[in-house]
Amino acid sequence: MRPATCIFVVQTMENAYFCITMIEYIKGRVATLNPAAVTIETNNGVAYLLNISLPTYTAIEGKEEIKLYVHEKISEDAWTLYGFSSERERELFKALIGVSGVGAATAIIILSALQGDELAFVISSGDDKRLKAIKGIGAKTAERIIVDLRNKIKSTADTLFQQPTLRNEAFDEALTALQMLGFDKKHSEKALSKLFAEEPTLKVEIAIKKALSMM
Repeated sequence: MRPATCIFVVQTMENAYFCITMIEYIKGRVATLNPAAVTIETNNGVAYLLNISLPTYTAIEGKEEIKLYVHEKISEDAWTLYGFSSERERELFKALIGVSGVGAATAIIILSALQGDELAFVISSGDDKRLKAIKGIGAKTAERIIVDLRNKIKSTADTLFQQPTLRNEAFDEALTALQMLGFDKKHSEKALSKLFAEEPTLKVEIAIKKALSMM
């Protein structure tokens, strides 16, 4: 009888069934670490090598014990693990590799160049220039990423970049300046909302400069 609790069920030539269980996360001691990969040794003595992005590397650097969320890529000749410091980064990774022409290695490069909130903003705003600036991302790939994912992550991005509860004078002055420079009001508000949410006392000049780098 086929097992009822398996995520994947494989039938052998002898008509026997066995389970393939997906790994949700791995928790353990950092054995080796570099900006591209980490080896985690678990309490039972098993060590796992996981490919990581730069944001994940930054998040775990200097820590002895870590927990990474996992995505598994299983092929005929390899079983590759990718680790992420947050579930959200993993979801962005899965969304990216679901786009035709974007493999796991390319998705890691994208996540390393545009981190979390910034990537969501770039895609939801249709900023193909920021995507094309990433090594290995051509015009067609950038267009596919935006077309395929824009609506899927729009609600997430809108939530992340919603306006702060209290819009102060610096916020309004920076917004006016960006509009005078020709930038769209909605996109300017999203950029400034993120900046002022992180640093409410931000000066106008600095806010404008930082917002320009996000546009």
